[in-house]
Amino acid sequence: MAVIVGLGVGLAAVIIKNLVHFIREALQNGFQGDNSHYFLFLLPLIGILLAVVYIKYVNKHPVGHGIPGVLFSISKNNGIIRSHNLYSSIITSALTVGFGGSVGLEGPTVATGGAVGSNIGKAFKLSYKEITLLISCASAGALSAIFKAPIAGIVFALEVIMLDLTMWAIVPLLIASATAALTSYLFLGQNVLYQFQLSEPFDMGQIHYYLILGIIVGLLSVYFTKSYIRITALFEKFESPWKRLLVGGALLGVIIFFFPPLYGEGYEVVNQGLRGEYLHLFENTFFEGWSHTFVLVVLYFLLVIGIKVIATTLTFAAGGIGGIFAPTLFMGANTGLLFGLVLNQVGIDVSVSNMALVGMAGMIAGVVHAPLTAIFLIAEITGGYELFLPLMLASTISYGTTRYFVKNSVYTVQLAKRGELMTHHKDRNILLMMKVADLIETNFKTVKSDETLRDLVNVITTSSRNIYPVVDEQNNLKGIVKLDDIRHIMFNQEMYDVTKISDLMIIPEWTIETTDQMEEVARQFSESGRYNIPVLQNGKYLGFVSRARVFSSYREMLKHFSDD
Repeated sequence: MAVIVGLGVGLAAVIIKNLVHFIREALQNGFQGDNSHYFLFLLPLIGILLAVVYIKYVNKHPVGHGIPGVLFSISKNNGIIRSHNLYSSIITSALTVGFGGSVGLEGPTVATGGAVGSNIGKAFKLSYKEITLLISCASAGALSAIFKAPIAGIVFALEVIMLDLTMWAIVPLLIASATAALTSYLFLGQNVLYQFQLSEPFDMGQIHYYLILGIIVGLLSVYFTKSYIRITALFEKFESPWKRLLVGGALLGVIIFFFPPLYGEGYEVVNQGLRGEYLHLFENTFFEGWSHTFVLVVLYFLLVIGIKVIATTLTFAAGGIGGIFAPTLFMGANTGLLFGLVLNQVGIDVSVSNMALVGMAGMIAGVVHAPLTAIFLIAEITGGYELFLPLMLASTISYGTTRYFVKNSVYTVQLAKRGELMTHHKDRNILLMMKVADLIETNFKTVKSDETLRDLVNVITTSSRNIYPVVDEQNNLKGIVKLDDIRHIMFNQEMYDVTKISDLMIIPEWTIETTDQMEEVARQFSESGRYNIPVLQNGKYLGFVSRARVFSSYREMLKHFSDD
């Protein structure tokens, strides 16, 4: 199955890359001439429009941005990913990126791969644990195929998809990642994605400059994450998708019109940066005259780097589909390049190409919160293993800097806010997968507040419980009566008809909603000391959840997920 998953996701990567190449070539051949740059304003809007139309009228189901959707399916949907994701992400991302959307193809490839793994698991009626492993295999294969980086693919599955590192998991991961990479090699060749030649070896005397670069790209990662979240939240206020499309697409078109290097994935710009070249950034722009003055060069670099995240977020906000790896690499490479140029300008001799390479790793580590993935990915896709030590240092510093300000990555911030994020914390993951609705016990006899002690005693004689919920005609919970609280009067028949249940009941201090996460339920049991807590849905009484039932369910799931 791992071989089939690796082959499937490898073919998906080949198809998506070729589709984008075909669309871009067709557009470039169709829009040539002195005024061709004016089409940069319209093309991204047209591409996103086609993607939105396809999603709304052809697919008729939402298409996610890849990795967050995969994480959600694992944490809250039993690993089930709808079958339309086998092709919908390919089509919509090819339209988005092919027409110049300022995003990458990694996320959609991971989404497609996740759908391959999930649907194979469903076809063979596999368990949740096995389906999750196949999704992780597909995610590893996706990164392996799109970047031709099989080791980074495995690390990505362990670090970002949150798969536990066990021998039961590692062998299928190796198989899927290798198969996907071989498939990519077969159709796309064995050349690395980014061309890097080490011109100057790493100098230990310059280690502090790489540490400073790690802090810089870490702070830039914070800017990326917070800008992404805020712009996305702003566009979510638009109820109409067409309004989001027009506003986001128009703003994106204006940005790309003035800053053509932000068009598309930006691989060519990154490769130029890895060669230490930057004049290409000024070609066919309104800023060509700035290239002769260093201060203006620095200013232009800052504009390109700072606006890239805005262009990327606008692409998503307008309705486009893509990934954030490519924009992150773009920003990291140009930040490292700029840092190297500034150092050279002030008389400190450093390799600007080395700085560009290390900047890419630091940016991935900060934005994705995946330092190991960053190290191995950049080393593999560039062949830059000679710079492994500065890659490690800059990635670690960047990740630490980012985590100080932002606790979650752009992939996980929304899931974490909703309490749906899987982590490497096994206890929390098991609680996350448990649902309140599955644990409700309903064999509690209800009583009314205007009934008497006699009525309650009659109910007690037919009940095996020692708690009695008090509800009204609409089934709203008014209180509870505990057997221990009435034991001293329940045999005093003189009080049977003069004592109302409303006089005996207490208002429960602790209640659970059906929408509560199990971690919150566990917290309530811990703090309250209660053995049973009532469950409500919009104030309506449903039943109780017991401490024993929660613990028993937890133990069963722990046993299942610990069994290798």
